[in-house]
Amino acid sequence: MTGTLRRLRALPLRTRLALLVTMAVAVAVAAVAAACWFVTRAQLKQQLDASLHGSKVDGAYLTSLYSYCRGTTQLPPPPFTDPYIVQLIDSQGTVCIAPKSQSSALPVTPADLAVTERQQEYALHSATAKNGTKMRVYTYPLEQPGQPPGRTTSQIAVSIARPLSEVDNPLSTLAWVLLTLSGVGVVGAGIAGLWVARTGLRPVDELTETVEHVARTEDLSLRIPVEGEDEIARLSRSFNSMTASLASSRDRQAQLIADAGHELRTPLTSLRTNVELLARSEETGRPIPPDDRRALMKSVTAQMTELASLIGDLQELARPDAAQPGPLQVVGLHDIASVALERARLRGPELTITADLEPWYVRTEPAALERAVVNVLDNAVKFSPQRGTIAVALRGGELTVVDQGPGIPAEELPHVFERFWRSPSARQLPGSGLGLSIVARTVQQAGGEIVLRPAPAGGTEASIRLPGAPQPPPAAS
Repeated sequence: MTGTLRRLRALPLRTRLALLVTMAVAVAVAAVAAACWFVTRAQLKQQLDASLHGSKVDGAYLTSLYSYCRGTTQLPPPPFTDPYIVQLIDSQGTVCIAPKSQSSALPVTPADLAVTERQQEYALHSATAKNGTKMRVYTYPLEQPGQPPGRTTSQIAVSIARPLSEVDNPLSTLAWVLLTLSGVGVVGAGIAGLWVARTGLRPVDELTETVEHVARTEDLSLRIPVEGEDEIARLSRSFNSMTASLASSRDRQAQLIADAGHELRTPLTSLRTNVELLARSEETGRPIPPDDRRALMKSVTAQMTELASLIGDLQELARPDAAQPGPLQVVGLHDIASVALERARLRGPELTITADLEPWYVRTEPAALERAVVNVLDNAVKFSPQRGTIAVALRGGELTVVDQGPGIPAEELPHVFERFWRSPSARQLPGSGLGLSIVARTVQQAGGEIVLRPAPAGGTEASIRLPGAPQPPPAAS
């Protein structure tokens, strides 16, 4: 059985489907044919038995037959025609039958003797005559002719028989008809199954050809026509969605590379110019004035810092486990905000930074969340005017950072979390345009959300909301 299943699985799907359809139809046809044959057989036997049960031989003929068997009279012509056989049986099992029917005499069974002894009303059974013919026999009691009614000695029974060929011959013909029709049905089912398999699997063939074409040419723009709402349509729709996602991912990857190249070109060009100035000064022996040299070195340092920051952001976005957060820990968002505030005050010593932090504990990756909060505060410091104020508050799990900068126009708000996107007014400021993208990804991985909106008094308000609780969870015992 296991080997058969293994060989069946090795066949093509189309062949397996056709075989299964053929087998299912064959079993159904065989079951219907067998049921039809047995029902017909039961009906024919019931009709034959009813015919025998209703056949009553004329009493005068039976009396003459009994007298003939005793040698006292001549046998009159029988009141019936073939294929009936009539014989008399006494309680000793002696059979009396017309001479021409001797070759068709029937054996006496215990059931027949029980009828002669009046132990049962009648007997109905099958028997084989002396000539080998299979007969259906009906035996019923008869009082001994010429004796007073009710006499209990030397009782006689009458057996009437008809050949079982009346049932067997139609059954044999029916069996051949059913066998022929079943064979035709199974062959037709096999042909239909093969046609159904080919028709039903045609979309799968198209899908296979499409997949092979995509694997061979890497053409992700190819789509499979979708018709209907069946499983094949769902599979085709899923494949189209997958190729669309892959194409979008490849386009984003190409755009990321192009944007990264564009962002790297500006600091690299400036850095190259400054380095060439320094190299030319050394080669020609013409020193650069001290103030200009200090400014040049400061510019080189800033450009190196910008390059390092950009490369770090790119590594953060490109690391393989970027889509999966690191080990999660329960940390205080207020503690992370306090650390980020200290760094922000160092970067903007001329700014006034206020803080109102209520305890709030979250489950997240601490380093990633700290980087996100630092990026938000860095943006606030970068865009705040001289001697401006930055208000930081943490209430009910919502961290808000409000600055007094120029704000973000409403038409630019939908783009602030896109990679490398920078407002036209901020292009002259240092930065890569990746900070808010990293912040959005980190907050979303922690199950929260970040929103940028205009502040009521001018500037920009950044809101980070994270799920958590004002108290840390109890330590596991």
